[in-house]
Amino acid sequence: MFDITKIRDEFPILTRTVNGKPLIYFDNGATTQKPKQVIDAITNYYTNQNSNIHRGVHTLSREITIAYEEARKTIQKHLHAKFSHEIIFTKGTTDSINLVAHCFGKINIESGDEIIITQMEHHSNIVPWQLLCEEKKAILKFIPINQEGELLLDELPKLITSKTKLVAFTHISNTLGTINPVKEIIHIIRNLSHAAILVDGAQAVPHLQPDVQDLDCDFYVFSGHKLYGPTGVGILYGKEEWLNKFPPYQSGGGIIKTVTLQKTEFADLPLKLEAGTPHIEGGIGLAEAINYVTNIGFEQIQKKEHELLQYLTKKLLGIDGVTIYGTSKNKTTVVSFNVGDIHPFDIGTLLDKYGIAVRSGHHCTQPLWEFYHVPGTIRASLSFYNTIEEIDYFLDALNKSIRLLS
Repeated sequence: MFDITKIRDEFPILTRTVNGKPLIYFDNGATTQKPKQVIDAITNYYTNQNSNIHRGVHTLSREITIAYEEARKTIQKHLHAKFSHEIIFTKGTTDSINLVAHCFGKINIESGDEIIITQMEHHSNIVPWQLLCEEKKAILKFIPINQEGELLLDELPKLITSKTKLVAFTHISNTLGTINPVKEIIHIIRNLSHAAILVDGAQAVPHLQPDVQDLDCDFYVFSGHKLYGPTGVGILYGKEEWLNKFPPYQSGGGIIKTVTLQKTEFADLPLKLEAGTPHIEGGIGLAEAINYVTNIGFEQIQKKEHELLQYLTKKLLGIDGVTIYGTSKNKTTVVSFNVGDIHPFDIGTLLDKYGIAVRSGHHCTQPLWEFYHVPGTIRASLSFYNTIEEIDYFLDALNKSIRLLS
C-alpha cells in the first residue's frame, strides 16, 4: 500500500519551514530530496567504512571495494544491463554526455559527419555536440517539435543520411514533461542507419525504470541526485562493444595495468573510464536510493504521480491567464506555465515567501523557449512524496501572488 504519511516521514527535509511556512517542495526536476535510507548510508560510510577502493589490502579498503562494486551491480540490475562493467560511474548526466562526446568523437566523427539531437534538449545534451561539431567540422541537426511539445517523428527519417553517426535525445523533457517514445525512435533509427544512439535519462529515472537491453540504446545516462540519491554522482551505461573501443576519457590513477616512463597499458572496463578516486559514498548512496524506490515500486510511483499531475493541471487551467507549455497526453509531473505578462521570476519570488519552491527561468532549454517565443516559465515539478493538500496550498498562494502582481 502507498502510505504517504510514512513516505513523507522518511524525508527529513520535508519537516522544515521556509520563511515561517511549511516547506512545499515543487522543484524536483532540479533535484529530488533524499530519504533517510540514503542519508544513513552516506553517514555510515564516513563513520565506519571510510577508505579508498581498488588499491588496498587492508580490511577497510577491501570492505568498501566490495560495497562499491555491489552498488555497481545494483545499478546494472536496475537498468537491466547485460554486464556490470557496462556501468560507468561519472559525476552526473553532464559528465556522462561529455565522456561520450569526447571518446566517441575522437574515434568516430570526421568532417562532414552528422549528429542529430532534438529541439527539446537540455543544454547538457546540446552544447557538447555543438563543440564536437565545431571541432570536427561536423553537422548538427535537430528533430523539431509541435505546439504540444511532442517530437515530429515524421521528420526523423528525412534527417538521417549515410553521414549520420549519432542520435542523442532525452527520454523525458525536463521542461515540458513529455515522455518521448524511445523504443519507436530507436526502431526508426535502426531501420535506416548504423548510427549510435544516446538517451538522456536524467528526468526519466525518478518516474520509470528503463530497460536498456529492451530499448536497444547504445548509451543511457542519468544523475544520482534526480533519483533521490546524492549529488556529484551519475551513470553512463554503454554497450560493451562501444566502451571497449573508447580511449580513456581522463588519465591518472586507477585506470592502468602497467606504467613505464615510455608507455602505459590501460585497465579493462569499467576502470579504464574511471580515473582517480571516485565519489565512493555517492555510488553507495545511489544504490541505496535505487533500493528505496524499487521497494516502493514504480507502478505505485507512477499511479501517485499521475494523480498529482491530473489534479494540478486541471486546477491551473482554471486560473485566468495561465498558459501551460507541454500538453502531450504522455507526460510526467512537470508543469511549466506562465500567467499573462507576469514575469516568472516575480511569481517565483512571491511563492517563496509562502515556503513554496518552484523553478523560474529558462530551465536550461533556451532553444525550446525560442520555439514558444517566451523567455522562460514557472516550473512546478512534483514527486510521489507531494500531496493534493500541498497543491491546494500552492494554488492559493499563486492566486494571491497574481492578484498582488496584477
